[in-house]
Amino acid sequence: MNKLMLPATVINVACTALMAILVGINPALAQTAAQPAAAKVAPAPRMADGHPDLSGIWWTGGDLGSPGYGSSNKAAGTGPNGPKLPSFTDLYQPWAVEHAKTLKDKNDPTLQCRPTAFGTLSVRLFDVGTLGHIVSTPAMMFFLQETFHGYQEIPTDGRKHRNVPPSFRGDAVGHWEGDTFVVETKNFTDDTWIFAEGRVSFHSDQLRVVERYTRTDAKTLRIEATVYDPKVLTAAWVVPPQTLTLSPDDQLLPLICTGVETQALMDAAQK
Repeated sequence: MNKLMLPATVINVACTALMAILVGINPALAQTAAQPAAAKVAPAPRMADGHPDLSGIWWTGGDLGSPGYGSSNKAAGTGPNGPKLPSFTDLYQPWAVEHAKTLKDKNDPTLQCRPTAFGTLSVRLFDVGTLGHIVSTPAMMFFLQETFHGYQEIPTDGRKHRNVPPSFRGDAVGHWEGDTFVVETKNFTDDTWIFAEGRVSFHSDQLRVVERYTRTDAKTLRIEATVYDPKVLTAAWVVPPQTLTLSPDDQLLPLICTGVETQALMDAAQK
């Protein structure tokens, strides 16, 4: 039996006509046909206990001042590139507003190599830097900063806060709520600021910070935080949500501070 062989051009014309008919029935097919398939992002890795593994060095998409800096938050419409939201100092009680007027650059505790209580870029993981390192284990989380030899050990085994002296970065405990890691930090000293770089932002020893970390996929970490200070604030400060991206680096480059480097800044601030 002889088989009927149609030229390729005839087949292509027929397929094109069929697509036109289908698009007329359902216009959405035209958009689907015109767009390439979106690249799939791997899901968040998980630890041996089944909880998401938050490990990695996280940043906002680039170093401070680089073209990529803040790109992850631009895409999410959050952070410093998103809508204007109240800051910590916008919520000062009247007495705190007046006290803040008496403080200047020279009073910034970071000039004496003290860390911030929260973080200059509204990411506590960063402190004064622009990226932070998380090391996850089922029993303990380790948050490492590139500035001032900073770190935070966060137990996740259900223990309570320790009965220890107050510290610059406070005492933290964590627990899981589904796939979200929740951290409560308190027991701060009152001789640091929330931010740095001359941004007057003192707090009291009643400062308490609650953070929620959610790794939405292999390359994305979303952070939400609320800051409480009943001695200083009129209401809790709800921090603008931050969306971080996994950095290509696998180690931090520490920034050493001894006070000698900042002496010129301190002298200039006195003038």
